[in-house]
Amino acid sequence: MTKTKVLFLCTGNSCRSQMAEGWARKLLADKVEAYSAGIEAHGMNPNAIQVMKEAGVDITGQSSKLADSLGEVPLDLVVTVCGHADENCPAFLTKAKVVHVGFDDPPKLAKTAATEDEALDHYRRVRDEIRDFVRDRLSEMLPS
Repeated sequence: MTKTKVLFLCTGNSCRSQMAEGWARKLLADKVEAYSAGIEAHGMNPNAIQVMKEAGVDITGQSSKLADSLGEVPLDLVVTVCGHADENCPAFLTKAKVVHVGFDDPPKLAKTAATEDEALDHYRRVRDEIRDFVRDRLSEMLPS
């Protein structure tokens, strides 16, 4: 069976898109070849790595990369996970079906947190929302 090639796209490819790639690899490995990339590459977010590890998903083998680096991959579906990526989706990616599913930005929310644990709670909430999306809605978007 051919796997559906799915790209999760966000601005910096450091947090939300990385979490989505990790969840897709864990939950839909039999159906999806998952990628993540950004309009920019900001490096991996250590808090995203930490909260994914808490949930049993290791994303340390993933890397922050530009969407342009995937130009040769015949993508089937692009999921934009932030408004900036949705509005600035590179033209070569629009050959695939593009779907926007916005998630809050944990690093932005964490800036207002009073404690480290409160900051991590923002990451955990978004992590779980992304997990639910991948598990419950992404599978419905895939060709049968």
